[in-house]
Amino acid sequence: MEINATYTSLVAVGDSFTEGMSDLRPDGSYRGWADVLAGRLAARTPGFRYANLAVRGKLIGQIVDEQVDAAAAMKADVVTLVGGLNDTLRPKCDMGRVRALLGEAVERLAPSCGRLVLMRSPGRNGPVLERFRPRMEELFAYVDELAARHGALVVDLYGAPALADPRMWDVDRLHLTAEGHRRVAEAVWQTLGLPEEHDWRSPLAPTVRPGWASRRIADARFAREHLGPWIGRRLTGRSSGDGRPPKRPELLPYEAPEALT
Repeated sequence: MEINATYTSLVAVGDSFTEGMSDLRPDGSYRGWADVLAGRLAARTPGFRYANLAVRGKLIGQIVDEQVDAAAAMKADVVTLVGGLNDTLRPKCDMGRVRALLGEAVERLAPSCGRLVLMRSPGRNGPVLERFRPRMEELFAYVDELAARHGALVVDLYGAPALADPRMWDVDRLHLTAEGHRRVAEAVWQTLGLPEEHDWRSPLAPTVRPGWASRRIADARFAREHLGPWIGRRLTGRSSGDGRPPKRPELLPYEAPEALT
């Protein structure tokens, strides 16, 4: 990988992880690792362009149908593709179909861009992950296989203990905090051959574990505000992304909102 490479455009494809939940800006919009990465790339390259087609809740079939062709047509220097994890969290999941659709996405995107970046997504420690771990690891093994076949890069976040720390995750236990997204952006940055700015793998400082009562209160809040609604959407076939447009649908010059204030 070329060190200090120059990239002039980025297209991000995926679901809520790439949209940026739950990394909130003061205005209530989501930032996320892709925006952080785009801002850093834009600071290096005048006229840098960025599109983010990600929409929360999307399954891999929806990503293929709604995002892949648009991303391929943009002919970007870098395309990131993260998808399939929402499928693995469904009670009924056809992993053969998930692999086939992910393979289709890679086959269509790899020839269209300068560099395709795939990911082994991070996983939070806890009982929910343990239930779905076999599916996730099957998905990530296929990500490695696709990358080797098509010359794509893989950012391995799944194997990073720091990103498994529950403190890196929002109260919904599904999405990273701002610090988590900052670390993901750095991981992608380094994978693209750009000079390290900080150690994204470094563990958080030790803290005293919350007491039993505090943990039970947090569990009850999680069940009421996040787990219950999530189960409700699964039972009714709805998605948090229904009717939502892509975050940034056009490949246009980008300047991070933080730089404008």
